Amino acid sequence: MYSQYIFGINLENCCMKKNLVIVGNGMVGHHFVQQAIKEKLSEHYHIHVFSEEAVPAYDRVQLSSYFKHFDLAQLNLVDLEQYQQEKIMLHQNDLVTSIDRENKIINTQNTQLAYEILVLATGSYPFVPPIPGHQHENCFVYRTISDLDAITQSAKKSKVGVVVGGGLLGLEAANALMNLGLETHVVEFAPQLMGIQLDVDGGSLLRKKIESLGVHVHTSKNTKNISAGDQHTLKIEFADDSQLETDIIVFSAGIRPQDQLAKVSQLDLGERGGIVIDNACKTSDENIFAIGECALWDQRIFGLVAPGYTMASVAASQIAGNLEKTFDGADMSTKLKLLGVEVGSIGDAHARTDKSLAYTYMNPREQVYKKIVTSSDGKKLLGAVLVGDTSDYNNLLQFYLNDMPLPAEPECLILPSMDGAPSLGIHALPDTAQICSCYSVSKSDISQAVNNGAHTISDIKKCTNASTGCGGCAQLVKDVVNHELTQLGIAVNNNLCEHFSYTRQELYHLIRVNEFKNFTDVITQLGDGTVGCHICKPAIGSILSSCWNEYVLKDELAGLQETNDFFLGNIQKDGTYSVVPRIAGGEITPEKLMVLGETAKEFNLYTKITGGQRVDLFGARLEHLPHIWKKLIDAGFETGHAYAKSLRTVKSCVGSTWCRYGVDDSVGLAINLEHRYKGLRAPHKLKLGVSGCTRECAEAQSKDVGVIATENGWNLYVCGNGGMRPRHADLFATDLDEETLIKYIDRFFMFYTRTADKLQRTSVWMEKMEGGIEYLREVIIQDSLGIAQQLEDEMQIVIQNYQCEWKTTIENSDKLKRFNHFINSSKGDDNIVFVQERDQIRPANINEKQTIKYQEVN
Repeated sequence: MYSQYIFGINLENCCMKKNLVIVGNGMVGHHFVQQAIKEKLSEHYHIHVFSEEAVPAYDRVQLSSYFKHFDLAQLNLVDLEQYQQEKIMLHQNDLVTSIDRENKIINTQNTQLAYEILVLATGSYPFVPPIPGHQHENCFVYRTISDLDAITQSAKKSKVGVVVGGGLLGLEAANALMNLGLETHVVEFAPQLMGIQLDVDGGSLLRKKIESLGVHVHTSKNTKNISAGDQHTLKIEFADDSQLETDIIVFSAGIRPQDQLAKVSQLDLGERGGIVIDNACKTSDENIFAIGECALWDQRIFGLVAPGYTMASVAASQIAGNLEKTFDGADMSTKLKLLGVEVGSIGDAHARTDKSLAYTYMNPREQVYKKIVTSSDGKKLLGAVLVGDTSDYNNLLQFYLNDMPLPAEPECLILPSMDGAPSLGIHALPDTAQICSCYSVSKSDISQAVNNGAHTISDIKKCTNASTGCGGCAQLVKDVVNHELTQLGIAVNNNLCEHFSYTRQELYHLIRVNEFKNFTDVITQLGDGTVGCHICKPAIGSILSSCWNEYVLKDELAGLQETNDFFLGNIQKDGTYSVVPRIAGGEITPEKLMVLGETAKEFNLYTKITGGQRVDLFGARLEHLPHIWKKLIDAGFETGHAYAKSLRTVKSCVGSTWCRYGVDDSVGLAINLEHRYKGLRAPHKLKLGVSGCTRECAEAQSKDVGVIATENGWNLYVCGNGGMRPRHADLFATDLDEETLIKYIDRFFMFYTRTADKLQRTSVWMEKMEGGIEYLREVIIQDSLGIAQQLEDEMQIVIQNYQCEWKTTIENSDKLKRFNHFINSSKGDDNIVFVQERDQIRPANINEKQTIKYQEVN
């Protein structure tokens, strides 16, 4: 029997009310509890929650993030203090074994309990095909925290991992195995990945992108047997007589409704399983509800959390007496990122609707695939597939969910930069538009909340739960809130993220004034004191570097860096890194050129001269990086910061030194500028150019800062850029001497670093600046704000604190430990394979890798 006291409540004194019992404390079961609190059901019932797990409900949608922190608290959903306040009794590690429907009693492993109303939220279980050998101790499923802990322990003594199943969860499991340092394979019975959500072309591109990341994909594979391996722990044998050896197998071959309790209790089940429910979420027993993945509605099992949340809300409302609220099905559209690849699927992705029309867009260079499916008259959106770029997802989803008429040329919705493509502003959405599918939050729900005083994203999350599920609607929620605030005449909140009530600009100022030098102090003093998020951590890291220019891998800063900064190199698609030493102004001696050649030859690196007049060395293995850096540093090179949001290059022509048209020494100035601003971290990357005459061979007018020599001095251009959205720089000042030129550039860079938004290029920064170039001249040249000396002093701090991060790293034995590919081994990654092309290496594609490995075996 369980204790007489739970959360300090004496059960013997709680006999006036009858029991409302929830079986299951997963995400849907927990959401029902939240809805029960909202409906004040605890005023009428004693609420008991039974869970077979030893821990309270946690966020399974974010389950894979556990491998980053191994901290269950970061996934926890249950506020135990709230449960105590509401007198909700949580019975953990207590499996419900049967239901006595006639006497309305449940039997558990530990007790019996009478109920007035019973809610089954038993969820689902992972399907493991009955393959001989699947019971081996190195075979796992990917479902619970316990599963993940077991996989992690096994991975420590393994080299190869295989995921059986190429659906959503299977690809997440593959990502987990990769992050654990294993050579990773995905085996799928169907001819493509994600066959439910994607069409053939979308699945093909997804496969190509995933293979480019180093994952081996095997489709149309029927697994027949699992036995002991020769080179590895296990051997998978397929129906086509091929084999694959591995150390770990993770099964992710779909789910099945957890309906055994209902079965032994003789509730109605579907032919293929699932507890049959009606629109009120009631089972064949009027006193028993079923919600989530265990429930079968209209012959359908809904395998996403959002429909389960809707069912939970309906069941709670029905129990509270609101019989008008019913479950009428759910949209199964989804947007997610798998192994870093953006994927979106809406409605009839396979164009199975009679006489439907399909429009497709394929960009093989950018590896983007988009498809929309419309009605035969082209007026209604029936479905969509997006792979590689899901920026159009929210736009398309609103057209689909709200049955909105399409433009006359529907293809404009997926073609890049096509005139006539509607951006579908928030004002165009009907009030009934669903913004958050996880919690069924409509535009009108958010609008009403804003009008009732919820003026921040945090407020909206608290009162509507919008954007607290998968998070995919975050930008749309923010857009609705900002639109409503504007309508009310209230200034829009541009806070950095939910953890800070400040903009990036305000945080920069506060960090500098208070001389904060680590993230802990910043979030404790200026934020909410939590661990932060993927938005604020790198942004604060950038600000700290801009202010103090300290070593980015020092203990207080290293955890804020993204992958490139974390390893001081640009990661490439095959998992190797590029090494780009600084070649200031593009000037280099023959001796240094020879060192670059010798280094590339010694470490078998692909070499290419860049548009910024540097030499890129590609294909460096993680464990080789420190050795390459040492060789280059010994020859007088230093880091070129190609991995950072900082100064990259200062491009130059040969100028007056050699060119008969040159009127000044462009190379000399370029070298001075590059050495002055190297290491300056900013909201985005910075590029400069210096031309020795108006023939402009250095293309200075396409840079963030461009300098062109004239007979009367230097002309200064600012806020240009190339890339996807090229912009010609604006002429800022003319006929400058070198001292004045450098003073203006100092001020310009620090003013930009102070006031730009995160990841905002100088061009966009100026375009959004009130007053534009004229205002910028007033601040920088005329010192209208009285901050010119401050800006110059701040730049001096950056210059004084410069250090070559490569050199600092190779001199620190603790920091060198991160440059092992495997945590538990000094060996390299065997999955990195090169082939020869044009007398240099390049990454092998998947077919070439398989051929090479076959040749090695034979």
